[in-house]
Amino acid sequence: MATTLLVPGFDGGGKSHWLSWFEATIPNCTRAVPPDLKSTDLSEWSAMVRWQIDRADDRVFIVAHGFGCLAAVHAASDFPDQVEGAMLVAPFDPDNLRLAWLLPEEPLGFPATIVASSNDPNMRLSKAAFWAGFWSCEFLNAGRVGGIDPAAGLGPWPAGRAMLDEFRRSPSVVSRSAPGREVSHLSRAI
Repeated sequence: MATTLLVPGFDGGGKSHWLSWFEATIPNCTRAVPPDLKSTDLSEWSAMVRWQIDRADDRVFIVAHGFGCLAAVHAASDFPDQVEGAMLVAPFDPDNLRLAWLLPEEPLGFPATIVASSNDPNMRLSKAAFWAGFWSCEFLNAGRVGGIDPAAGLGPWPAGRAMLDEFRRSPSVVSRSAPGREVSHLSRAI
């Protein structure tokens, strides 16, 4: 079974974050944590993700949030044969920090899905859809759930876990609906 590698965003995904719930409930799971959770140094964050991928005993499945999505994509593009897949949740807009030029300019080389929100303060839905298309990822519109984090009312996220489990079972078929208060249904945007 592949290692699940969690890559948090700027705040690190504290104890009330769904990433912590994933970490507690998913077997063979590890969390990549950069030295400085406030840093916007993509190379530093990516180095930490590369280190985790390189030291894994088997393939990894990445679950990333926010700025961690950028680090995960930047690092994983160097290891396409070692990455089983990636679920990129509420990715941070790389143009906000002038980092887009550091990201892959072709399909990722492994199955991936981007889960975005229609009212995410860090990435417009249309921009998230653009990156999904650019990288040949599946794209899921989770509705109006802000940054898909505790500030948006998400702690444990059963709908996200159901998406992850379905994606891992069949990377080419991504869940179109999942139960839950915050995410009552998902729709394919592109």
